[in-house]
Amino acid sequence: MGTVTEVIAVVCSDEPARSVERDEHLLLSPPHPNPFPVKLWRDREPLSVVHFPKEYEAVPFAPPRGIYESAQIRIEWQTMDNRQPFYHRNCDVDEISYQIDGERTLMTELGVVEHRPGEFSRIPRGVAHDNWGRRESHLLFYTPAPVREERAPLRRSGTVFPPFPGWEPGAVNEAVTQCMGAPGHDITVAPVDERRLLEQVNAEKDRLTVLAGADEAGMTWLYHSVGFRLGIVRLRAEGPRVYRRTLDANEIQYQISGHRTLVSQRGIVELGPGDFVRIPLGIAHTSVCGEASEHIALFSDRELPQIAETTRTAEPYTPERLAALQP
Repeated sequence: MGTVTEVIAVVCSDEPARSVERDEHLLLSPPHPNPFPVKLWRDREPLSVVHFPKEYEAVPFAPPRGIYESAQIRIEWQTMDNRQPFYHRNCDVDEISYQIDGERTLMTELGVVEHRPGEFSRIPRGVAHDNWGRRESHLLFYTPAPVREERAPLRRSGTVFPPFPGWEPGAVNEAVTQCMGAPGHDITVAPVDERRLLEQVNAEKDRLTVLAGADEAGMTWLYHSVGFRLGIVRLRAEGPRVYRRTLDANEIQYQISGHRTLVSQRGIVELGPGDFVRIPLGIAHTSVCGEASEHIALFSDRELPQIAETTRTAEPYTPERLAALQP
């Protein structure tokens, strides 16, 4: 413990970050006793963690599981070993996916993508799409269109027909939805000619783009829109301990690989692959890791409540707990 650097950032605008020096013990400690006979501040809950297994586990088919949701953003986790039961067309949002495990064929009017673990893609608003998953899991991020890429693509969707071996056109439906595709917000559902839908790619000039993070340490920005930004953070083992306080956005982190300890003004918690955590705006935090670590960081300028069940919560700060993290 001692003096540490804190970066004060505004990530949803172009304002530059500032750095200040802090006494680490004071930064993490509870406030001094209140000298007045009135309550001046509210009690706060510790950070909560939601966990879903990273490796595929066979489960009965179920809709995607919601994790965080607001009027502007919805984050879901899904596992598949089958076809999605319908084509889906969003009226209001772009749909970003991240491949966690296994293989998934994404079939759209803008071409076909064979997703591999570690890859992202974005389906623009109004583009019909379906999935064929093989012992796989992935994340879904819905946010109002338009969203823009911040990184050059690894590759683009292709004109692939049939979209996968053994494909045959079947009796399938197309569901058109609003409100970020949340259950119960379908507008219309009708039969669709699957062959004609997939052949639409031949009349389109646009293609889906596949993105991934960079190899170097630090933040790699991938997507942005008004009040929304998403990237991947890579940390080196025992890198410098720098605290960060984001002024204009709540941050959702999803641990991809490696283990780290998240130290914050809302407690200290261990994170491993498959863990989600939400850090409210204005909370100073840092990560301590004894191995290389990688996580997704999503920023929302609106509150993004957790809707999934909490797996565990952070422990209160003590000098002894922090000292045990020293290299």
